[in-house]
Amino acid sequence: MDESSSLDALADTLTRLSMNPYSVDLHVQHIRLAKSMDDKDQLLVALEMAVNYMATPDTIWLPLIDAKTATSDINTPEGALEVLGVYSKAESDYMSFSILKKHLAFLVDRHEYFSGLEVEPENLGELFSDDWTREAMSIVVSKGTGHISQSHVLWDQYYNWELEILEKASTDEKPRLVDVIEKILLARLQQPHANHQDTYQSYSSFTTAHKPASEYESLLIAASKLRSRAIKAYEKREASEMALAAAGHSLDAYATYIAAERRRRDPDYFILCGLYECGLAEASRRQFAGEFGAERAMQMFWVGYIDFVKSQGQSVEFWQRATRSVPGSGEVWARYIRFLERDQESEASKDEMDVSKNEDIEAAYTRALSTALFTRDRKSDPEVDADQIVPLVLARAGAEKRAVEAGRADENDLATFIKVVEDGIAMVRQASNSGDPRFRLEKLLSEFYLSLADVPDAAVQLWASTAAHYRSSWAAWVAYTDVLIRTDHHDLTRKTFQDMSTKNLDYPEALWDAWHNFEHAHGSLSSLEEAINKITQARAQLETRRAREAEKAYAAAAAQYAEQQAASVAAVSVLATCATQGSAPVVSEAMDVDPSAPADTKEKRKAEEELPVTEASGSKKPRLETPPVPLKRDRENCTVFVADLPSEATEPDLKALFKDCGDIRDVKFTRMPETLVATVEFYDRDSVPAALTKDKKRIHETEIGVHLAWRSTLYITNFPEKFDDASIRDLFGQYGLIFDVRWPSKKFKATRRFCYLQYTSPSSAERALELHGRELEPDRAISVLISNPERKKERSDADANERELYVAGLSKFATKEDLRKVFETYGPIKEIRLAEDKSGQSKGFAFIDFESETDARAALAANNHELKNRRIAVTFTDSRVRAKNKEGTAETGLGRRDDARNRSVRVRNIPSGTQEGLLHQLLEKHSLVKRTEIFAALNEAVVELENPAEAGKLLLRTEPIILDGNILQFSEEQAGPSRGQPAAPPPVTGGMFVPRAAGSRPRAGLGRARKPGLGATQTPSSSNAQPPEHTGQKGQDDFRKMLG
Repeated sequence: MDESSSLDALADTLTRLSMNPYSVDLHVQHIRLAKSMDDKDQLLVALEMAVNYMATPDTIWLPLIDAKTATSDINTPEGALEVLGVYSKAESDYMSFSILKKHLAFLVDRHEYFSGLEVEPENLGELFSDDWTREAMSIVVSKGTGHISQSHVLWDQYYNWELEILEKASTDEKPRLVDVIEKILLARLQQPHANHQDTYQSYSSFTTAHKPASEYESLLIAASKLRSRAIKAYEKREASEMALAAAGHSLDAYATYIAAERRRRDPDYFILCGLYECGLAEASRRQFAGEFGAERAMQMFWVGYIDFVKSQGQSVEFWQRATRSVPGSGEVWARYIRFLERDQESEASKDEMDVSKNEDIEAAYTRALSTALFTRDRKSDPEVDADQIVPLVLARAGAEKRAVEAGRADENDLATFIKVVEDGIAMVRQASNSGDPRFRLEKLLSEFYLSLADVPDAAVQLWASTAAHYRSSWAAWVAYTDVLIRTDHHDLTRKTFQDMSTKNLDYPEALWDAWHNFEHAHGSLSSLEEAINKITQARAQLETRRAREAEKAYAAAAAQYAEQQAASVAAVSVLATCATQGSAPVVSEAMDVDPSAPADTKEKRKAEEELPVTEASGSKKPRLETPPVPLKRDRENCTVFVADLPSEATEPDLKALFKDCGDIRDVKFTRMPETLVATVEFYDRDSVPAALTKDKKRIHETEIGVHLAWRSTLYITNFPEKFDDASIRDLFGQYGLIFDVRWPSKKFKATRRFCYLQYTSPSSAERALELHGRELEPDRAISVLISNPERKKERSDADANERELYVAGLSKFATKEDLRKVFETYGPIKEIRLAEDKSGQSKGFAFIDFESETDARAALAANNHELKNRRIAVTFTDSRVRAKNKEGTAETGLGRRDDARNRSVRVRNIPSGTQEGLLHQLLEKHSLVKRTEIFAALNEAVVELENPAEAGKLLLRTEPIILDGNILQFSEEQAGPSRGQPAAPPPVTGGMFVPRAAGSRPRAGLGRARKPGLGATQTPSSSNAQPPEHTGQKGQDDFRKMLG
């Protein structure tokens, strides 16, 4: 980037920062631009701007400290105090050992300088005296004691300074200093830390040197008793500390460590506070380094930290740190506002805490909104998480409501409450398209309106606007009709039910149930029957629509079946090999023969044993019927997910819970590290609404959660090609507990790149939607959607072929950029794949994937376009077509089937239930994998690699490859009967065998010379083979002719 472009980018960044000064991304961009310009002054400005608005990590503070130290006259008390002020601000943000060690070194250096002056400055006073320095250093050391594995680095530095002061002290001063150091050592022995044995040895040496010999043994025994509890505390956590270090101090490792500590019967306050401080510091460093998920992890750490220290009391300084660290966390602001509310209710707290007088609830709420992190001014701006807005507004409105109810407010506060909630509702609806599906603010305001005798219609208007905004939400319309019923608007209720009964809602059954219940409670016989008729008609329309969807699913299944059949021909030697001789064709299945009939039999076969044959009108050509492809079960709409089950829950417990909901098809339990969950599938989707009412019920005194399985499932696509299962879990694990990640098979299409991720709760899936549209790589925005069955096309690659074009006839000099210039005029392009050979030379064709089907169709107009002096051909991609060699031989000189077998490997000992996509990902890390197919019944797979050398790499590998605890076993793929399918039974009559119905169907194809079709078999040539005698009986040749 040249200087002019850098200045333009800098000006643009500063403009955006002026509108959104609390954006970490903008501050990071500002700092990066300043560094690229090699302008130290501009860099300092960028760093200072960041620290003025938010808490920042040591990577931001260290350059500022160095700059302040260099520009200040640290040989004067004023200059030294200025530098110490910067250290204090830096340490108030996050715990940093780099800053703390630097701070200690500065204190020691300045103490040595000022104590060595013959004439002290007049204004020095107690500054940098022994006692002042001791107090300052002890404060610095105390800030790092929570890091039990590294705190000794600071403490040793401090302890060595104390010993130096003791050595230089006068005889009269030494006894006092000995007592001071002894207290320091004894206090340290009571703190859990890694090198407690070294500390004990230091105490022993100190006692030997400075205490009477007669007291040595008793002092050591007392010290040993003092340190025993700290030793046990560290030993309990040593494994966790080692795991944390082995994980590179990842945020997931911190979260796991903290969760384990919180689960202890008596959590250690010292240990947990240190863990939270270390986790927050690491999260901040990763956030400013641009790591996705770091901001969310920091918000979760702060919420947990606040809730944990609540019982110990929280200072205003603590809250200032929290709101400065995560200004966009509504949960943190909500807790702060409730803290201020408690503070205002306590007259004693008001008198003791002067700082709280500077900020009341209204000021805190205004300060939160002033960050501009809870509002979205334009539709083009990124969406804001409604789950951050709602807690903030509820805390502010709740404080006003409680003040009104307690009589501590005037009539203006009532209007303030209503305005706060109404403005909050507007913010939520503007923040994102999904808004708040739980309508928490609407429910609060509605209940308040209904509690007032003179304004019940205000609640009706509120829910009317809510239903109009969330047009397809059944919950909004049911809530609207509920408030109409409560306010006695029965006619309007009935009209609303009638109007919405046939609308395309996300869950219309719930609305029908509400209408049915309403008519039973408030309607007449005629209105009830009319409602039942309307519901029946609406249900019929819905079932018709679902039937059409089922037909489409049937067609897709049939197409997939045909695709598999076509693909099996090309892959038959690898996946279902049979021994062949000469040029005899290979079939994928054994031919059905009659082993009991001799070759010269003249008996007729019974009619029921004939092959099922249908004849087209006007033709005698037989056609074997293809069995219909069974329709898939509607698992997505018929399955509920049950979470938070007690560990002793059983299948009978769930069947008893759902016994009045409908017939249960299947119950599956999954025991996870932290919880037990289950899926319950019903035969009929109409059973689901009743099953959802079991949410919050109890099994064995434990409250469970019940929700539709698809509501906690995400459809994720367009992520970077390097992403695998671990990457997806790392990225999405920050939002909640992951139940499962399902990957597509690449058996028939190697370019498929999407997955389904299911959480244990819908709220986790909703929080993870904030990743939608984020660029994990330049020009590649990830797509994250709720896996709604009603929007299947948006969450599948079924129409991928309709969005992908095949471009042929390319010049060898054509590049991706050349293709992009030609085709991006038709619409946004998702991906361009230019085929290249091993040397990197273009093969003359490419695949172009558009964002939409419409744009892809429009791009067909580029057919016959001239590019690099070549006319190109543009067509839709046909995934069923496989590249093949016209001569039937590969580059190795072998036949295609032999070549495929030569570079294939058989994999054994695969864990049950392994996904093909996951096995493909695992093996891709070790070799170039082309395709994978698993034989589930055998726990085996066949893996076809790019070339024999890659297959050899797997076979000769000495280090084991482990999948879910199983060590995979690799062997060569041999010719002969497949392990995946049974071989054909041997003939029973000396080389001749009689196919089924050969004698009973003599007409079809006899007397007509035809080429052998798929499935035909030829008798291998042999010197002992005798030609068939034409005696009227039908033999093998006649059977082949019949199949034609």
